[in-house]
Amino acid sequence: MAKISDWYEEHSDRLRLIFVLVSGIGLAASLFLGWTGYAALLGRFDPAWVAIVLCGVPIVLGAIVGVVKDHDITADVLVALALIGSLILREFFAAGEVAFIMQIGSILEDFTSGRARQGISKLITLSPRKANLFADGTVKVIGADEVRLGDILQVRAGESIPVDGKIIEGSTSVDQSAMTGESVPLEKHAGDLVISGTINQNGVILIEATKTAGDSSLQRMIALAQSTDAQKAKIVRKANMWAAWLVVISLTTAIVAGVIIGRANGDFWLGFTRAVTVLVVFCPCAFVLATPTAISAGIGNASRHGVLIQSGEALERIAAANSAVFDKTGTLTNGKMSVVKVETLSDVDEAELIKIAASGEALSNHPLAKAIVAYNKNGVYEAEKHTTLAGSGIEFTCNGKIYTVGKVRDNQAVQDGSSRVGVYCGPELLGIISIRDTIKENARETIAALKSQGIRPVMLTGDNGQTARLVAGQLGIEDFVAECSPEDKMHYIRAQEAQGNKIAMFGDGVNDSLALRSAFAGIAMGGIGSDVAIESAEAVIVHDNLDAVPYLFMIARKTQKRITFNLCLSMVLNFVAVALAITGVLNAVWGALFHNCGSVLVVISAFLLLFTKA
Repeated sequence: MAKISDWYEEHSDRLRLIFVLVSGIGLAASLFLGWTGYAALLGRFDPAWVAIVLCGVPIVLGAIVGVVKDHDITADVLVALALIGSLILREFFAAGEVAFIMQIGSILEDFTSGRARQGISKLITLSPRKANLFADGTVKVIGADEVRLGDILQVRAGESIPVDGKIIEGSTSVDQSAMTGESVPLEKHAGDLVISGTINQNGVILIEATKTAGDSSLQRMIALAQSTDAQKAKIVRKANMWAAWLVVISLTTAIVAGVIIGRANGDFWLGFTRAVTVLVVFCPCAFVLATPTAISAGIGNASRHGVLIQSGEALERIAAANSAVFDKTGTLTNGKMSVVKVETLSDVDEAELIKIAASGEALSNHPLAKAIVAYNKNGVYEAEKHTTLAGSGIEFTCNGKIYTVGKVRDNQAVQDGSSRVGVYCGPELLGIISIRDTIKENARETIAALKSQGIRPVMLTGDNGQTARLVAGQLGIEDFVAECSPEDKMHYIRAQEAQGNKIAMFGDGVNDSLALRSAFAGIAMGGIGSDVAIESAEAVIVHDNLDAVPYLFMIARKTQKRITFNLCLSMVLNFVAVALAITGVLNAVWGALFHNCGSVLVVISAFLLLFTKA
């Protein structure tokens, strides 16, 4: 029995599809024989019984189990009663049609949810199973789950990177499209971090494992995606509650209509027929399907654009937000110092000036030094006699001359927020290198798009007021707060929400975790490399592309609008069908077709959300 049960579980979707196809053939045969007058050829057997047995019996059994075991009155109860009533009236085609279209609606719902979850399956298939352990000059193949922190792994061209790590030897380009949606491979060199599930496109690299397989970025993304249905949105809970009341209302309406019509016409069977028809058309199937199918489609659409949303409730919160609060460093800016300007004040050209500065700063870990070294493309001179000058910079000897790289001695104020590094040969100022954290690509366009959506952008930063004002001005942000500690960010968000604002907080680091947790909706940026993204946020943008921010608000709001439309559509169809059923315009057969076509329309409406674009 266990083997049979396992086999059925494995093939249940295929069997259900086969049952529906066979049922459709049976209904078509019943309709054809009825119209052509050849029904008598089969005696008392009506081909519609095929649909009743294959599609209707599971519904009736499910309704019985729900009432007896779970004490839950669902739409299946109404469908079961409508089926039984139709059979009593010998409306076999109507009974089969109700069951048939109900199963089609169920299959479409599952198909919509399945399309929404294809990203999860893709992530799971990316999970590397093997790793090449490099030790003592030899390579040993081990299971990816056997990798330990600090292990040295070899990754060849075309292989998937087994765990998160840091390149210690070699250079390559890495395909991160499946993880972040970025279509262009990224160049990676020694010292760069790589993430599990991405593909090494060329060359052989050695990486040092910084995480185990179970704690890797890929596994955390899978866990996040699989938790999507863990919480139901408030509107889902409300829809289910309303559907339960509709079941009661429909039963009451059917009984009252049947009694009144039967007594008014002195015909019990006429009253019973109208009551059954009311049951057939009043089933709140479309109403129940309207919300979960739209949420699944909305979340699925977002996942295809690199945004993982943890639950329907998170999607609902994002749609309701009216303010987007951003941490500055790493979210709106690149979070890394870069050379933005080089001024030469002597006969030394720009390339030579940078080469001299990089020669002295090559061994320094200071962020400004790293920016200069990264900007230099011409190699370095051999520098000697390095001396650190407290608060001023570094002094060294190069080509027989004494150079100093450090603070500009005139201490001239800078209007663009840059840090100015002077390069001196003795007392002579050869040039000035301006360095600052740069604004991310598309940041200005993102802020403009949010404003066009009616969302107020706000920037919070730990930087000083001058830097904050400059960055905010460049981005077009009117509201900003400088010199914020993590606690200050949290208090700001709480104060804003106390005033009635609904805050969507965007952050990328540990220092944003308090704010992410406090906000009406917390969204982590670049979450594939940050543990806080999973722990503190309700949604994760798995890449650093800010284009996803306005897209997230757009798809969340469109999903809410589609839910409202679907609920209204289902209610209108239900009440119109009930009115037509009570007046006798619709019989059980046409009532079933009218009602269940509404269910199919609602599911198709939700399905179209999967293909919504900005």
